[in-house]
Amino acid sequence: MFKRKPFYLYDLKIELIEIKGELGTQDGKIGDYFTLSGENLSFPDNQIFSIYNLASILPLLPAMQRNVHKNDWMASDNLITGPDPNCGAIFKITRTKKTKFYKSETTKSI
Repeated sequence: MFKRKPFYLYDLKIELIEIKGELGTQDGKIGDYFTLSGENLSFPDNQIFSIYNLASILPLLPAMQRNVHKNDWMASDNLITGPDPNCGAIFKITRTKKTKFYKSETTKSI
């Protein structure tokens, strides 16, 4: 009988922790956050994120979800600066827990 082997991804919390400039059109306040579990983003009620900030953060998240070597910068560097130098938004990515997945439940094999 075929035994399914799991893989694990970290759930992440991405939080606005500092604003070094003027927010301007990038509304938000310190403490606003969203979470990522698997491939699903969740936004709490009444919390918003600029699409430009999301665009700068999203490419890093799949790597942050995975186990990496302890000397890999992805294991230690968790502060991300938004793309607008006038805003100076800084986000913190925190690994919150590990979730178990099975390939057969997340993708179709050809």
